[in-house]
Amino acid sequence: MKDLTQGPIGRHLAAMAVPVGAGMLLQMLYYLVDLYFVSRLGEAALAGVSAAGNAFMAVLALTQMLGVGTVTLVSHAAGRKDRAEANHVFNQSVVIAALCAAVTLAAGLGLAGAYMRLLGADEATRAAGRAFLHAFVPGLALQFALVVMGSALRGTGIVKPTMVVQAATVLLNVALAPVLIAGWGTGVALGAAGAGLASTLSVAAGVGLLSVYFVRLEKYVGFDAAQWRPRLSTWRRLLDVGLPAGGEFLLMAVYAGVVYAIIRDFGAAAQAGFGAGSRVMQAIFLPALAIAFAAAPIAGQNVGAGQPGRVRETFRAAAIANTVVMLALTALCQWKGEVLLAAFAREPAVLAMADQFLGIISWNFVCVGLVLTCSSLFQALGNTWPSLLSSAVRLFTFAIPALWLARQPGFRMESVWHLSVATVVLQAVVSLALLRWQFREKLARA
Repeated sequence: MKDLTQGPIGRHLAAMAVPVGAGMLLQMLYYLVDLYFVSRLGEAALAGVSAAGNAFMAVLALTQMLGVGTVTLVSHAAGRKDRAEANHVFNQSVVIAALCAAVTLAAGLGLAGAYMRLLGADEATRAAGRAFLHAFVPGLALQFALVVMGSALRGTGIVKPTMVVQAATVLLNVALAPVLIAGWGTGVALGAAGAGLASTLSVAAGVGLLSVYFVRLEKYVGFDAAQWRPRLSTWRRLLDVGLPAGGEFLLMAVYAGVVYAIIRDFGAAAQAGFGAGSRVMQAIFLPALAIAFAAAPIAGQNVGAGQPGRVRETFRAAAIANTVVMLALTALCQWKGEVLLAAFAREPAVLAMADQFLGIISWNFVCVGLVLTCSSLFQALGNTWPSLLSSAVRLFTFAIPALWLARQPGFRMESVWHLSVATVVLQAVVSLALLRWQFREKLARA
């Protein structure tokens, strides 16, 4: 366990953000590698995998629910130097992860066809999406185990083992993707299904490696079958923090679903362009996400230790760092956005849609960084409902006007992107106001 209640906040933030960011970059490479090879199969395959990939956001909402609850409660326990409580929280999280994995596997395989009928622009797109999902759903189910183990380590201030495991799994995915998708060396090209299978096999390897680390090397928290009997009081505490955070990610999936529904009538090229642009944008956000992910356990341990000044200092340091990073990334997208997209959008129509999307959306990057920072501090304070509220404000102020605009004569897609920028600015204002309120409520009593 690394004590984050002493020493310079900036140094802790940098020490944790760099490996967290590296690990997140490696995780994103799963999807960028798949996207690269799938884009070679044509716009229907790219559109299908992109639309199916939105299901990952729904599962991410569930993993976020469990991960945030685990990080928060483990970091609070670590701040109080209560190892027994940290270990208890981790083992109860393992039980919930197993249940969530079973539900994901059953629902994912059973509903893949209906999901793609809803979002696919044409039959070729729907077929590619179904093939991808059937192969990728087992990997989605295994994500819960990875998230619980990584979150428990992050709550104790340890991030490097997770990064090393992610590096190994990405290398495996890079090796498998061309073999399974394009048939390199085998002559058997599985296409979109190969993309899903490569990711599933890589995630399975990651679960195995991180489990070995916990069994052989981890000393502060570890597997204890004696603590696997469900404790509903602990589940309630985990879900009280985690459910709103999961709901926040679920709203993001709903946002993407609204966009896919709006642009469905524009054809597979529009869906493929939005998918490529969204994936590149997610990769661009990794530095800001890394800073926010690092801030949560630092602030969380200091909440547990009763040091409100260090909690506020963590917010200031993370907010400044994220603003600087996001300004630089905005400039990059405005200057060389088409270069970032070129590897993932080959057809001119797809590239044009993706470039338009990224060029407009990049103007909200600074506000996104502030929203992410506020979200990490809500997690540390043990109350993520304000974060869910700000996301709900963003979704409703976006979805209703966007659906209305889509029915107007002469509707153009850039209107949706401009609306999205405006609603993210609103979300940032709401998040900052709610965080200021929570600081008064939570830290005044510390």
